[in-house]
Amino acid sequence: MKNRITLSALPLLLLPVLAQAQQYFNTPEEAANAFAVAITQQDDAELTNLLGNDWREFLPPEGVDPQAVERFTRDWKVSHRIVQKDNVAHLNVGSESWQLPLPIVKAENGWRFDMKGAADEILTRAIGRNELSAIQAMHAYVDAQHSFYQMNQEYAQKFVSSEGKKDGLYWPAEPGEAPSPLGPSFSPVQPGMGYHGYHFRIITAQGKRAEEGEKNYLQDGKMVGGFALIAWPVEYGKTGIATFMINQQDGIWQTDFGPQTDEKARAITRFDPGSEWQAVNL
Repeated sequence: MKNRITLSALPLLLLPVLAQAQQYFNTPEEAANAFAVAITQQDDAELTNLLGNDWREFLPPEGVDPQAVERFTRDWKVSHRIVQKDNVAHLNVGSESWQLPLPIVKAENGWRFDMKGAADEILTRAIGRNELSAIQAMHAYVDAQHSFYQMNQEYAQKFVSSEGKKDGLYWPAEPGEAPSPLGPSFSPVQPGMGYHGYHFRIITAQGKRAEEGEKNYLQDGKMVGGFALIAWPVEYGKTGIATFMINQQDGIWQTDFGPQTDEKARAITRFDPGSEWQAVNL
């Protein structure tokens, strides 16, 4: 599977459908060459010709990251080629053949950059990165819970410890002190932000469809019977699609709740992967 260049490197590609006239080329190679020159020279006028009049609205206030420009220029010099399938072409750059999510399409007047296609590809790749990050974070959570149990003979019921205590998976470590089992990212500073586009919540029970059957993880106020975690997109269809669950056995399950994802995920109180859930083999 080929690596993909990140959109943080070239934020100008975050564009919606544009109605403005764009420049056409005889070949996709000519279009790619013009784009590379415009990026390297940070030529606003040429980028407008290539991408449409509204591209500036989607740049951060400080403009294109100079390091991103340097990275693209370096990779372009190492290697660049066009990968074409029928009337759609992509630019691949660098020794690892990174593919820009900026399709070049053939129309009646020639080849041009497809801004609608770019927006779709950007969204798809962003969702994929968020979902993979959520899966990796859930595995890290399992490791952290096992570490916490070794220290306390019980599992943690919250991500962040109470002030001055070590009753959660994260606490600020003093100089020379071993770090806490988990970092603070699962509980963002601002409510609703999430972590890599996902919300996370600890589950304290499991249902009859889980291995070992139905049971409560809590005994006399302590979580000793196991643990589970659910993760769901902050904004369905934009920051993620799948909802994930994991328990102490480190097996991840996923489902797609659709537009009602937030409501359905928040209603789940047990790790109970039924027929609507599928195992994730990662």
